[in-house]
Amino acid sequence: MPGNFIDVATIWVHGGKGGDGCVSFHREKFVAAGGPDGGDGGRGGSIVFVADDNLSTLMDFRYKRKYTAPDGENGRGARQKGRDAEDLVIRVPRGTVLKEAESGLVVADLSGDEPVVVAKGGRGGWGNARFATPTRQIPKFAKPGLPGEELHLTLELKVIADVGLIGFPNVGKSTLISVISAAKPKIANYHFTTLTPVLGVVRVGPEQSFVCADIPGLIEGAAEGVGLGHDFLRHVERCRLLLHVVDVSGCEGRDPKQDFEQINHELEGFSAELATRPQIVLGNKCDIAAPEQVEEFRQYIEARGLTFLPISAATRQGIDGLPALVWQRLSQLPPVKVYEAQYVRPDLSNQPKRPFTAQRTGEHEFSVDAPWLERILAGTNVEDYESLQYFQTQLGDSGILDELVRLGVEENDTIKIGEYEFDYVY
Repeated sequence: MPGNFIDVATIWVHGGKGGDGCVSFHREKFVAAGGPDGGDGGRGGSIVFVADDNLSTLMDFRYKRKYTAPDGENGRGARQKGRDAEDLVIRVPRGTVLKEAESGLVVADLSGDEPVVVAKGGRGGWGNARFATPTRQIPKFAKPGLPGEELHLTLELKVIADVGLIGFPNVGKSTLISVISAAKPKIANYHFTTLTPVLGVVRVGPEQSFVCADIPGLIEGAAEGVGLGHDFLRHVERCRLLLHVVDVSGCEGRDPKQDFEQINHELEGFSAELATRPQIVLGNKCDIAAPEQVEEFRQYIEARGLTFLPISAATRQGIDGLPALVWQRLSQLPPVKVYEAQYVRPDLSNQPKRPFTAQRTGEHEFSVDAPWLERILAGTNVEDYESLQYFQTQLGDSGILDELVRLGVEENDTIKIGEYEFDYVY
């Protein structure tokens, strides 16, 4: 991508882990053995995206690719809940589309003002005060906090403009947008002078205006990645109306009809939907074209049911009525395209059993491979009988206990789960 204009980036985001619940018992003077009073852990921070009109490129994401929200605070004694973590707010240019990197499905379209939560922070774990019952009065275990969601994202900036100027390089698009708006693009008489999309606001009346984008020149093969056009075709996708600028004079030795057909071919190769977008064809440089050339091209375009307008951006010929014509046409078209979310996060809560493998490793030894179970075990005091019983209840709910029984586990046999080891009890 030329210069400092970056419109595609890939990043990894991770919500913060929830704080662990606390194992604590009430202690004060003259109270020999108070009840459990461990507080819950705080919620982990979420990853939140916000559209920012002060940004125009994804340059910041070229240098930083990993974003992790802070973790929640652990619970404390005296039923003190851990503090929730602050969300991590990531600001992107308005019009940025977030996609799940592997599938390419749309996660969110940052076109509006509403913040979008992309990766939620993990829930805080319960303190031991929540596990007290009439028959279990001194629970010595608590739940650890849950991990936050993580996502591999592709960020694509698709500029938000009502009208897109398209056409071959050096046909006068930059000159045109500088005449009809306050935009001041670089203008020179050589190909690919414009290296980044240029936005300009075109005023039609006191409360009537539209945004026009000068899309860098397309060339033959752009849809297949040739030249600069392929990099910027995505910026035309939101445009409701296309102003197709053609050098009707053929001063560079090109055929205006062939140019017109080639650009439309590239649009169709990139997106079938884009090829059907309404167009107004502008025959530029008509001040140096023969009247016969202009008339012949007019008949060619109008035979295809399109509106043709002869102009000269350099001398302002035919320019004065262009904004009103475009505004009138826009008023008949639907609003700027917003991409609907397609990506659906996997819902692990609906899965009756999480994956695991269990096997006998010795005469009285068994091992269980279940990484998700190690997190639960981290909050369990395996030296405490009640705590171990509670954990084994969770083993039964997951189906692991049934598998161990099938393998012949007996009381006091050793069970290994990751780095943890404990004796099986009925």
